[in-house]
Amino acid sequence: MSRTDAEVSPAYRELSPWRLWRDGSRGQKLCLFGGWLVLLVLCVALGVGMVIWRWSGIPLEFGGVTVYLTVYPTLLICLLLTLTLGWWWGALPAYCATLTLALYAGMPLAWALLFALSNPLGLAIMAIGYQAIAMRRDLRGISAMLFYVQLSFVACVFSSAGALIWSYTNHYERAALLPIWQGWWLGAFLQSVLLAGPAMALLWPRVERWLNAHPQLMRKMHTNSRQAVLGLLASVTLGVLVYGFVTIELADQQAHLTTLAHAMNVMRQTMWIFYWVFVAIVLFIAFFGYQLFAHWQQSQDRLLAELEKLATTDGLTDLLNRRAADLRLKAEWQRTRRSRHSAAMVLLDIDHFKQINDSYGHPGGDAALRHLANVMRSVMREVDFAARYGGEEFLIVLPDTGEHGAYAFAERLRQQVAATPAQFGAQAIAMKISLGVAVVRDDDASYERWFSRADRALYCAKQGGRNRTSLDDTR
Repeated sequence: MSRTDAEVSPAYRELSPWRLWRDGSRGQKLCLFGGWLVLLVLCVALGVGMVIWRWSGIPLEFGGVTVYLTVYPTLLICLLLTLTLGWWWGALPAYCATLTLALYAGMPLAWALLFALSNPLGLAIMAIGYQAIAMRRDLRGISAMLFYVQLSFVACVFSSAGALIWSYTNHYERAALLPIWQGWWLGAFLQSVLLAGPAMALLWPRVERWLNAHPQLMRKMHTNSRQAVLGLLASVTLGVLVYGFVTIELADQQAHLTTLAHAMNVMRQTMWIFYWVFVAIVLFIAFFGYQLFAHWQQSQDRLLAELEKLATTDGLTDLLNRRAADLRLKAEWQRTRRSRHSAAMVLLDIDHFKQINDSYGHPGGDAALRHLANVMRSVMREVDFAARYGGEEFLIVLPDTGEHGAYAFAERLRQQVAATPAQFGAQAIAMKISLGVAVVRDDDASYERWFSRADRALYCAKQGGRNRTSLDDTR
């Protein structure tokens, strides 16, 4: 996964029903809750329809191999709800639909309550996967598509555990177990990939824009990324073991109940299907390992970048701190001596800053410092750099700038600060600054000497009445 992919892959978020009810507009509540209830009723109706029209374990021939498919449109709706709004939005309709169809088919209540958990379990795998790795849900890009396809397979294997309960409670013969189980996971997988996948590609950009525009309605996710990754790895491992065991066990049971020739045909067909599924599993594990490594590497890069920023940046103003400023000063001083180009330093501080703190408190003083930093950035060139050198003392270095250019810059900055007061809540904090300017000279033995002359010029500006710019006049 490239850096660009990571930057456009937001973490998995869920729409909070409670926040929607509390903070959502009337139109939002009517649209979302009302639409969800309509979809819930539709899911229940489609679930019962699957039983009535016998859409379970439909045999299909492909190149001499018989495969079984189960058509369950409810899954398509619930999967889209899970990936767009959150797990609960999809899990509840899935549970209600599966419970209703089970009771309609005559399953005992206790078994039906357990059986109804099968599809919510598969949807939980999808949610865990996207919590573990931030991946684009519009499926645009090879990484996003492969992740979705292979995660869908694992989720479908987990949900297909319900097929075993269905077969047991309906007293199916052993020969009928394999079609029911294979039809469940294969049908669910094909629906997820061929129907839900394209639907997500179309829906997600619009849904994402809406979610980003309403952050107050999102549920705060406290998922530990390490736990999410471990949960996904455990789910994949368990899914592989369950799939392999059930496939071979059911094929063996079905073969024992038939003639030798038919038994060999059953085992051959099952092994080919198992082979290709095993290939998909191996590819998923390899792909997931790559994604995990890329995710770890990007996390390390972000951590190092943050540590570097903390080491070189002033936390209040986002300018360079004193340590970083000294390094840049030394480098600029050495550059001017080698190239024989000019460079100027502007040292400044806020006039009567103690009065600002006394009048508005330290939060007001912080607002004044942040405002000054923003004004400095607005008048600087890209090649210039600035730092917060002390409490209210700031420094700006102007490469390739002579005395007259530096003086004009300092005056422009002084006038801009005086003309734009800092905002502190509803209050405007008027502020003025004094500035000292010094240009690198040939007899500067070090950058400290250069800084000392700028500091002396600043002292002269303050002694001369403040709110002014003073040039270094030492010769």
